[in-house]
Amino acid sequence: MKFAFNHNNINVIDLEKSIAFYKEALGLKEIRRKEAADGSFILVFLGDDSTSHALELTWLRDWERPYNLGDNEFHLAFETDDMEAAHEKHSQMGCICFENKTMGIYFISDPDGYWIEIIPTK
Repeated sequence: MKFAFNHNNINVIDLEKSIAFYKEALGLKEIRRKEAADGSFILVFLGDDSTSHALELTWLRDWERPYNLGDNEFHLAFETDDMEAAHEKHSQMGCICFENKTMGIYFISDPDGYWIEIIPTK
């Protein structure tokens, strides 16, 4: 028996704002969408054109308050082949929320407060 990653899910308050953030910050593109017939939810899957792994954004019509992210000890991680350019872009966007210069990594925060780790390609 073998398992492989398929996708990760996060719930978002403003779907279009989140899609725009992930496109600008990480170059992710919408690869598919599912909308409930009754309008109660929308699922948008974003991809990176490099892997089959996707990020699923879930929007719930009846959810109106920010999501409880606990202590934000869980996160997504993306690697980049140009840390300097990535750091400059994210600095300009104002979304860097934590840096560990000793480890050579940093984190950005999306519109809902989810943290995303940025690491150099090894």
